[in-house]
Amino acid sequence: MQNVYEQFFFLQYSGGWSLTEAYNLPVGLRKWFVERLIKQLKDEKEAMESAQKGNSGAKTLTKRNQPKR
Repeated sequence: MQNVYEQFFFLQYSGGWSLTEAYNLPVGLRKWFVERLIKQLKDEKEAMESAQKGNSGAKTLTKRNQPKR
């Protein structure tokens, strides 16, 4: 039962779900949403860390690499 409450909390806190929405989901679908939300948050964290390290692949525009008008 503790795991179910953890899922409800996670969906509410990280996903913006209401308790009623999370409670009324079929178990398999609720589990999928929890796993997918975990993956999404992990991917976002990795992207932020990569951007902070400067590995985003983005370049600063200079006079030489600006698009021509």
